[in-house]
Amino acid sequence: MTTSDAIVVPELYSGYPGVAFGGYVAGVLAGASGAGTVRVDFRGPVPVEEPVRLAGTDDGGAELGESERPLATARPAELALDVPRAPSWEEASAAADRFRAEPPQAVVDCFGCGLRSPDRGLRVYCSPVPGRDLVATAWTPSPALAGPGGLLPDALVWGALDCPGHWAGRFLGTQRPGAVTASLTGTVLRPVTAGEPHVSYAWLLSESGRKHTMGVALATAAGELCALSEALWIDPRPAA
Repeated sequence: MTTSDAIVVPELYSGYPGVAFGGYVAGVLAGASGAGTVRVDFRGPVPVEEPVRLAGTDDGGAELGESERPLATARPAELALDVPRAPSWEEASAAADRFRAEPPQAVVDCFGCGLRSPDRGLRVYCSPVPGRDLVATAWTPSPALAGPGGLLPDALVWGALDCPGHWAGRFLGTQRPGAVTASLTGTVLRPVTAGEPHVSYAWLLSESGRKHTMGVALATAAGELCALSEALWIDPRPAA
């Protein structure tokens, strides 16, 4: 991408109210950059239903927002993760059932993990898997979200790499409600077919003060990896 354009993020793809869902934004920027593995840094909230400049950058990446103060930037990157074995479909299904039965505190109407209908959200409902240091969800992306050939658009695959990190920080670490994605480094390894069963899972890598770093993976129900990410989440500043 060498020229600038404008995109409008539909309200459907919101994370917090009025703010575009970070995983979707990251996926759009990753697609604009064209690199196989991309790091996306978030510098400010991206609005929904408003035109926002999207442009390529000299380093082979892309940026969203004005060049002087971009809201999000993407650049080619490398990703080295020690990925744990995927939970079984049964383990992930039980974890998702526990999330739905007793939603955690401060669940919002998020495109990724909000309690929406299948045609209006990803419904990535991660909770801890007993005996494993990770959170997981069974996930069957709705055919209503599919693109050509029944494949899920990569921007939505990136969406499945966002919220699991949040819930790993909440359930396995000290992350607070209201945390936001500060950066997401990810790669899509194989196409994801809508209507097919998958497992999305995440684990805690490190914590330091308000910063929480998690690994996230998306796999088929048989355990074949589809996508990976490393996510940095930052807690809100304490009230003065």
